[in-house]
Amino acid sequence: IRSETIDALMAALFEKNQREREHSERVSELCQLAGKALDLSDWKVRELELIGLFHDIGKIAVDESILNKPTTLTEDEWKEIRRHPQVGYRLLGAVQDMSEIASYVLAHHERWDGKGYPKGLMAKQIPLESRIVNIADAYDAMISYRPYRKSLSRQEAIAELRRHAGTQFDPLLVDIFIAATEKWEP
Repeated sequence: IRSETIDALMAALFEKNQREREHSERVSELCQLAGKALDLSDWKVRELELIGLFHDIGKIAVDESILNKPTTLTEDEWKEIRRHPQVGYRLLGAVQDMSEIASYVLAHHERWDGKGYPKGLMAKQIPLESRIVNIADAYDAMISYRPYRKSLSRQEAIAELRRHAGTQFDPLLVDIFIAATEKWEP
């Protein structure tokens, strides 16, 4: 039942937006690479794979016109987007044995400097898994096409990760992530 519920939710999100499917799959793969580079257990790497896959499941509640908007979002539209970690947390938390993954999904937009959302957690208050997803998510968003901007090259995205290490991202994890994904191709 758990698997069927999650599959149905993910299918609904991916049917709504093919770009979200591709993004989630890449984030999942990037999370696994980072987990292996951190020498995490096979079980923890598998968990990172799932967190990466499910990190944006809350976007199922975001209007498709906002997800596909080709211009800059308004403040109200940004508020709608910023709800997705909480929606994802509630969806996943309602499924048996998914509460831990739900908590990591909730925190994947927290920032190292405490200026993230939804709780304003900072530094090591943010679960390691969420800090990994944050970097993988941002990296993939930067190198991927978005309707409102062109994609960055790998070198430009790495420069952005480094520029925001210590503010948006865990600085130690940024270095590990960059090294772990050096040969990765989307």
